[in-house]
Parts: sequence; structure tokens; C-alpha cells
Amino acid sequence: MLTCIDHVGIACRDLAERISFYESAFGLTVVSREVNEEQGVREAMLHVADGPAGSSYVQLLEPLAPDTPVGRFIARRGEGMHHIGYGVADLSQALASLAAEGVRLIDERPRHGSMGAAVAFLHPSALGGVLTELVQAASQ
Repeated sequence: MLTCIDHVGIACRDLAERISFYESAFGLTVVSREVNEEQGVREAMLHVADGPAGSSYVQLLEPLAPDTPVGRFIARRGEGMHHIGYGVADLSQALASLAAEGVRLIDERPRHGSMGAAVAFLHPSALGGVLTELVQAASQ
């Protein structure tokens, strides 16, 4: 079902500052910047590597307001790893399969994600405390 580690989502207070750090420290390149009103974030995708199953990224997430999911995350836990995103070939099929296995879903249907991808989140309580995102790339 999982094809690759698509990205690691990192919550931050200052997107520009974090972008600068990842560019200078690791030589990463920003390939996309977006504002996702639905999820309440300003984000940047930084390319890490390409593999046989797709590319991998660091996704930096700055909350648009303190009362957004990422804003609340930072207030409770501070900046840091927010979630992990795994690539899947067929997101609807993956969600149906996981639901049949009793995995608690946050999203029962795909929604808009970064770079035109379809995404859905799985509840951390079902995955050892890790917020998990499934990602079907736009090209699929």
C-alpha cells in the first residue's frame, strides 16, 4: 500500500527563517510555496531526493493563526515534527482498506494537498501517536 516516505511535516513559527535554515544547512531547494486556507497553514515544500517511487520532501508549516491545527500544535508542543506523509498509488483504495482494518481515519475522503496532491490524514491514536498523512501525487 505505501510506496515511499513522501515528506516529513515540520511545524514552525517563521516560515522564511526555517526555509533559510534548510537551504543553507542542507542545500535543499524550495519547489513549492502555498497557502492552504482549509488547513490553516502557509507552507513550503523543499526537495530532498528522488527515488524509484517518487520524490521526497521536507514540508515546513507555519500556522495562519493560533487557533489552527498547526497553531495549536505549536502552542502545546513547540516547533518540531508535526506529521509524516507516505505516498500511496490509490488514496481512495488505501482509505477503504485501512477503514476495513479498523484504523481510525481523520479524513474519510481525499482532500486537496500540497502541489495538487490528494491527501488524507489518519488519527495518531491508531498509529502509535504519530499523525500520518497519505499522499497520492497529482501525476497519478
